[in-house]
Amino acid sequence: MFKPARRLKDVKISASAAMTDRARDLRAQGVKIISLSSGEPDFPTPPHAIEAAHQAALAGDTKYPPQDGTKALKAAVQRKFKRDNGLDYTLDEILVGNGGKQIIFDAMMASCDPGDEVVIPTPGWISYADMAVVSEATPVPVACPENNQFKLRPEDLDAALTPNTKWVILNFPNNPTGAACSRAEMQEIAAVLLRHPHVWILTDDMYEHLVYDGFDFCTIAQVEPRLKDRVLTVNGASKAYAMTGWRVGFCGGPKPLIAAMNNMQGQATNGICTLSQAAAIAALDGPQDLLKERAAIYRERRDLVVDWLNQAPGVSCHKPEGAFYVFPNIAGCIGKTTRGGRLLANDTDFVSALLQEQHVATVPGGAYGMSPYFRVSYATDMASLEEGCARIQEFCQNLR
Repeated sequence: MFKPARRLKDVKISASAAMTDRARDLRAQGVKIISLSSGEPDFPTPPHAIEAAHQAALAGDTKYPPQDGTKALKAAVQRKFKRDNGLDYTLDEILVGNGGKQIIFDAMMASCDPGDEVVIPTPGWISYADMAVVSEATPVPVACPENNQFKLRPEDLDAALTPNTKWVILNFPNNPTGAACSRAEMQEIAAVLLRHPHVWILTDDMYEHLVYDGFDFCTIAQVEPRLKDRVLTVNGASKAYAMTGWRVGFCGGPKPLIAAMNNMQGQATNGICTLSQAAAIAALDGPQDLLKERAAIYRERRDLVVDWLNQAPGVSCHKPEGAFYVFPNIAGCIGKTTRGGRLLANDTDFVSALLQEQHVATVPGGAYGMSPYFRVSYATDMASLEEGCARIQEFCQNLR
């Protein structure tokens, strides 16, 4: 009988993926599902990126790629970091991987030993903690409460750091809350990290271009250059350019770290698809107007969702600065019973009943480390958002 490796004992199946799969199964049975669970843009990949991949295929660019990324893509990433973030990285300080997820996995696996700790502001993306566990490190959650707009308080970060801390992971704009840190707030976080020179910082900037209401995005090595030699700046094409399926992530960081990560990547996947790399070059170097255009559409969606959810009995929804998620508080719904007779003991019960009774797929907040909340993705069309929010309102109105 097969027995999984011990390293998988505490690794969970992604709750967002599980909810998306459940919604897909119900849809296959003929049920009209409104899926608000997936963190995937509904916009198409830019045509010029698709055309670049097509031309690369026609030109015969279909052989094994360089393990760390083509020189052309690394140069495009280099230009992107300089243009958007004011960061200078040499080509041997840049690594390309199969999405941002592989970049982060490479970093954890290449650097962590048993006994190391990885500090994760919470709520946080599900996979951070699990990747730390697989790399034999210990995830250390640090609460980012709603009364601080789901942002990391410097004093809480300072209290969580120990001699065993290997990494601090920053993700602002954040998944699942959409919270983003201003330059002043990032400077306060940087001031703490300057006092702990043994700590490395991984900043996941995947939602960099999805900020609203004039918010000015910043990344920590940009805010505090004295930290740059121990910062891994992670980004990718997935969210900003609607290229999730192309699987292109990239990062900039100190040369010894990048070399170790590249070694790890070589034992896992080697380099990434050549056609995807050609598409990513076109996206990074091509017209950037679409980023602001799409951000304006996301802002309209955010405003609609926040307004509608705040009209649902028992729900309170904070308006975030970025990403394409909201993280409503459902404390007023816990302990009640649905029209279908289900007792809502926690947020997992809430989202399960919402899917079964109203056919709306969302994700429980407990999966991200904070209850009683749930995550709603507004990376879908307005009609679906209106219908989904109306169903959530009806669900809450019928709680007793």
